[in-house]
Amino acid sequence: MSRFHVALKTLWTRDSSILLGGFLLTVFLIVYIWWPLAEEYLAYVDWNGAWWAYMDWLLLGIFGFMTVTIIARANLKTDLLIIFVGLCGGLAIESWGTQTNLWHYYTAERPPLWIIPAWPIASLSIDRITRFLDWTLSRLPIKPSIFHFLLSTLYWMTFASFLTLMLVFITPTFDKSFSWLALSLCILLIFTPMDHRYALLTFIAGSGLGYYLELWGTTRECWTYYTLETPPVFAVLAHGMAAVAFWRAGLLLKMLWGRFGLPKPRQTEVQPEV
Repeated sequence: MSRFHVALKTLWTRDSSILLGGFLLTVFLIVYIWWPLAEEYLAYVDWNGAWWAYMDWLLLGIFGFMTVTIIARANLKTDLLIIFVGLCGGLAIESWGTQTNLWHYYTAERPPLWIIPAWPIASLSIDRITRFLDWTLSRLPIKPSIFHFLLSTLYWMTFASFLTLMLVFITPTFDKSFSWLALSLCILLIFTPMDHRYALLTFIAGSGLGYYLELWGTTRECWTYYTLETPPVFAVLAHGMAAVAFWRAGLLLKMLWGRFGLPKPRQTEVQPEV
């Protein structure tokens, strides 16, 4: 068996097919339900000429990358929780941003429901990227004590910088309780770290993917920030903070389920017949 087949067998699990099918079904439903939006975009394409020049290759690249990453080593036992947290968290974030006018969508919806499924899909992709980064770091020949010190230092420098940017960016919305709630949550998450290393890697993964998502959305004027930047630095890093918040929320739900969840059913022992 070639190395390619071995790698493919390792990355492609039984749940990968289910997750890929669900992902494609979600995309189909979004296009079907909000067909006027898709039709408006397709109207710009000259199908009788150089149609490839009208294709949004950045969007297709993001779509392809996220498709590959979410199916890599898929496990529905953990992925379903990521999807649930991503849906709820994405709805909360989009509601905060659009209700406080930090950003708005070209459809003027506050928030548009068609953007919500993008959050759990991105969350799955970020989870895979984070695990890859964690695996890569674990192979570096660095003493654990030095490694821990470096990561802790980077953690506080990174999140202190983010918090500063957040304070500046949301200043116009300090009269909104929604913004104070978001700020308080970020402060709570930053100053109660459970794992400096994994939190930092999650932030990096979320910000990295968030850059391309924000670049596409702002340059295509799908959504626009009040600063008119394409994109704002804070918006990019906010994806990293959101990823950390989703990860922590998932850990909290696991803990609550373990403490208050129903016990697993026990199998009754069958007594042998005499």
